[in-house]
Amino acid sequence: MSRYQLAQLNIALMKGPIDSPVMADFVANLDRINALADQSPGFVWRLQTEDGNATALSPLGENEIVNMSVWDDVAALNHYVYKTAHVEIMKRRKEWFERMREAYMVLWWVPRGQRPTMDDAIASLAHLRAHGPTARAFTFSRAFAAPDAPEHAPAPPSGDACPAL
Repeated sequence: MSRYQLAQLNIALMKGPIDSPVMADFVANLDRINALADQSPGFVWRLQTEDGNATALSPLGENEIVNMSVWDDVAALNHYVYKTAHVEIMKRRKEWFERMREAYMVLWWVPRGQRPTMDDAIASLAHLRAHGPTARAFTFSRAFAAPDAPEHAPAPPSGDACPAL
């Protein structure tokens, strides 16, 4: 078992306030999709308030929504993102969120049991934007193995092309 787990950050610029009509259907699906993540094999943790609300947190600004979570490995997160009902929400991303010109999703390894901070996540995203995918900060399409993976271990699964683009 690896001594590392996979952290991920996904940000989006909302087309309107979280309580606006344009965001209503997105908000209506949040509990269902978050529960699906919480029950998915390999899920460890997600950023949320004490009452379970992740949208109440606005660390990057009032119009930006963040999703940060930790998973056992790339395969577990990849399965949740691309092989469950989560994909139907991704396909509708353009209805609720502005197109972002820079990377808006980043993956990185954290020591098992560690919960990443928002500063960790922002630094990882900045690193990805500045240097492209590296072992420090990467994407599904160019994933890196955990730091303690055997040298000849198979590469983590590549993600499918994002259906939201």
